[in-house]
Amino acid sequence: MVAPAVPEIYEEDDLYAAIDARTESLQNLRELGPPDLVYLVKQPKRTRIARLLPAHTSFRAASLTCCYNAFSHVDMRVEVKIPGSLESYCIDERGDKRVATDSLWLETFLCGVLRAYSYADDGTGDAIKKIVGVRRFNPVTNTEMEQKFLDAAEKLFFMAITGRQLSSDPETQVPNTVANHLTSGLLKYIHTTGRYASGINLFEKLREKDVEVSSLLARVLIAADEEVQAVRLMHDALQDVPMDYALLDCQAAFCLSKGEGELALECAKRSVTAAPSEFTTWARLAEVYVFLEKWDLALLTLNSCPMFTYQDKDSPRMPPPSRVMLPILAETMLDEIDEGQPKQGDPHDYVHPSLRKLHAAGYQGTFLKAYQILTKIAASIGWDQLLKIRSDVFVMEEEYRVERQNMASKHGHSSSQNASTVALHQPSSPNPGANGNGPETDGESSNQDGDQPTEKTNGTGEKDEGHTIEKPEQTMASEVVKSGNDDPDPSHTSYTQFHNKRLCERWLDNLFMVLYEDLRVYTIWRTEMAQSKQQAVDYKKTATEWEILGELAERLHHFDEAIEAYRNCLAIRFSPKAMRGILKLYEKQGDTRGMLNALIRLIAWQYRWYSELIEEEGAVKVRSIVQATNLPQPVLDLTHHYCQLCATFRSTGSDV
Repeated sequence: MVAPAVPEIYEEDDLYAAIDARTESLQNLRELGPPDLVYLVKQPKRTRIARLLPAHTSFRAASLTCCYNAFSHVDMRVEVKIPGSLESYCIDERGDKRVATDSLWLETFLCGVLRAYSYADDGTGDAIKKIVGVRRFNPVTNTEMEQKFLDAAEKLFFMAITGRQLSSDPETQVPNTVANHLTSGLLKYIHTTGRYASGINLFEKLREKDVEVSSLLARVLIAADEEVQAVRLMHDALQDVPMDYALLDCQAAFCLSKGEGELALECAKRSVTAAPSEFTTWARLAEVYVFLEKWDLALLTLNSCPMFTYQDKDSPRMPPPSRVMLPILAETMLDEIDEGQPKQGDPHDYVHPSLRKLHAAGYQGTFLKAYQILTKIAASIGWDQLLKIRSDVFVMEEEYRVERQNMASKHGHSSSQNASTVALHQPSSPNPGANGNGPETDGESSNQDGDQPTEKTNGTGEKDEGHTIEKPEQTMASEVVKSGNDDPDPSHTSYTQFHNKRLCERWLDNLFMVLYEDLRVYTIWRTEMAQSKQQAVDYKKTATEWEILGELAERLHHFDEAIEAYRNCLAIRFSPKAMRGILKLYEKQGDTRGMLNALIRLIAWQYRWYSELIEEEGAVKVRSIVQATNLPQPVLDLTHHYCQLCATFRSTGSDV
């Protein structure tokens, strides 16, 4: 196995400042904790044998390795002094020294594996930028280590929800038995390696202790293509726990994957009833309504989603180092990656201000998921139709003010209204025109009632006769209505103009404005590109700008345009984000050779700072294609390493 290069971050002025900073940060850690820290100290020890003889220099060395235990919220440390001694202990959140027991070390081992998967980069390079000097290793490289990992997970599984808990992904409000960092890490490992049999065996044993684990087992069975067994399991488990929202959500997702929207709808509704404070249940219901093309209900459901503040991975602020050395591993030397990369001291790429202020690029957690649902609706029906449905289901600011003035004039006085006097209750039946389908509900007449042909809107509001899109009007904020200070007027029992409308949450209103800005910039880009082609003029952008435009097009579900931007970026210099986008194209086309070419370059990049493919094509074929690639042998060896891992775990296809 080729080990990653060793980064060195020097701290020459204030020894142990990094250790002190880590200790001070312990009380603020809320997730799995920061990456492990290895701290080395090398101090000269000068001695003289005689006055006239030259001084002889010897060194006194010490090392301190820190690994955070998220179960017990302590920092485990091993201190080695040369010459001297070895000592292991732990530091609690108050900075006090405690004894390191075997149980604490078991917890620390499991946290280390989970953290390794949590901090693994997705190929875009974003995770690498957040923390300087992180040396990444695959924590599980053989079946013996896998068994240790799964045994530890089995022993500590139910500890993840006791005491202060192990926290969870940002989309989960309250960590529970099946939604925490341990279950997320297990599922990620099983899916990444394809070790479904090991996962099924683990969750079957845990299910005997708690039936709620059935949802995890069902998800692994579905991934392992054991769908009949998964369906039977979900049915039986729901007899015991009929309101288990995780099981109901799993059922809804499965039905949706099979195109059974109506069945998914019933499961999703029950899941929301079972866990109304969880974002994931509402988001699933919104996805079902999008699938069923019930656009008004999709927006109303999205508006009901409980939103949570995003909690990023723990990465405590460390003191500035004296100097940094980040060597490049010799095996990753590849001319096409090196060419065009900015050198230290070079100015950054120019990026147009309009591209810098695209807020959607920074969304994470619940807001990212909600924005993805909103963009999917916009891509399906077009921006103009989306605005029409928005005004049909939400109270718009102008109409609220006009109606309020009319009511005040009618009754001879004015008063502020709170939510209870605006009659914003749910209609007994959906607004027949709110879906953009008019009186007909089969979807066939969608183009007859407001949904313009694609030649005019192109799904983004980009009209043939102009290059602008309509800016969304402001909705009436629920905060404004609910904060009225005047006493409500009992005679104002309803506002007839919007009797069946809802107040739009401010965060959703903001998403509309962010989507508008995304669409506006996208429309300008495509218009300028078209004009450049007509005039036979090169359309020039920097590599960073092409990368941003590729992400923009991908966010808006314009796959071909995203690939075009990513290719333009790669023509200037290598970009892991752009290569990741090209990889998606090859996956979509089923191009094995293209996928491997992209993977080889991404692997080489990752080693600086895939078992699914082998499952379909076979390890021998993959090795042959890799070896036939005209690239340096050390670079190819990095990819062969992953083929060997699949053989070690006996992944499907590795014996072909």
